[in-house]
Amino acid sequence: MLIHPQIDPVALQLGPLAIHWYGLTYLTAFALFYWLGTQRLQHMPFARLPEWTRRDIEDILFLGVLGVVLGGRIGYCLFYKPGYYAAHPLEVFAIWQGGMSFHGGMLGVIAAMVWFAWSRKRPFLQVMDFVAPCVPTGLAAGRVGNFINGELWGRVADPSLPWAMLFRGAGDLPRHPSQIYQFLLEGILLFVLLWLYARKPRQQGQVSAAFLFGYGVFRFVAEYFREPDAHLGLLSLGMSMGQWLCVPMIVLGAALWVWCGRATNKPY
Repeated sequence: MLIHPQIDPVALQLGPLAIHWYGLTYLTAFALFYWLGTQRLQHMPFARLPEWTRRDIEDILFLGVLGVVLGGRIGYCLFYKPGYYAAHPLEVFAIWQGGMSFHGGMLGVIAAMVWFAWSRKRPFLQVMDFVAPCVPTGLAAGRVGNFINGELWGRVADPSLPWAMLFRGAGDLPRHPSQIYQFLLEGILLFVLLWLYARKPRQQGQVSAAFLFGYGVFRFVAEYFREPDAHLGLLSLGMSMGQWLCVPMIVLGAALWVWCGRATNKPY
């Protein structure tokens, strides 16, 4: 079996300033989003929509960062530890202690894009179709940060599994490196599929729907290999909180894709 490399979470120390690997993965995610956004401007239908410019990417990125941070933190407090934070409300702001939720961050980004679409008088689904293919690489970067930190490890694995890994703080039993699974599924594979899917004419909203459905399915599968949160364990039907939060994503994504496919507007 493999042993998780004990990587110092601090990538660079400059006097009192500590630059963490996890922070660098966030910066990488934002940089990738900006670069992919510039590529999206050359794709249809955005290449024939003069109102879409690089300034839009900058504004979307700024609003998206706010949505990720605020939504991710609030979502974690509400979805995973509502009782604790109700009793300790000031600790909601202690983001340096850790605790972020993807599903909360996604809701935060959606709220930010609602504001962007309204302020620019753009169709909301058009905005989301622009954003969706640029997101998975950022998710992949985040999972790299999780692996470097040795956090969010997987469930106990068969010792004969060639890539079973011992994580410090996780006991003496080998585990699935679920961060890598999520990196490959929710990050790389979802990006490739969604990027190729978005390159062909689609009804408005179908690219966004494909992201919701695809992420929901891949995360649902990955959760079978990821250790559930210790304070929650497995919930009804033997499913984790992450899986239960993915169910509405899968249902909504499938319903939105069908509904958009029946729309009377012309494909992109």
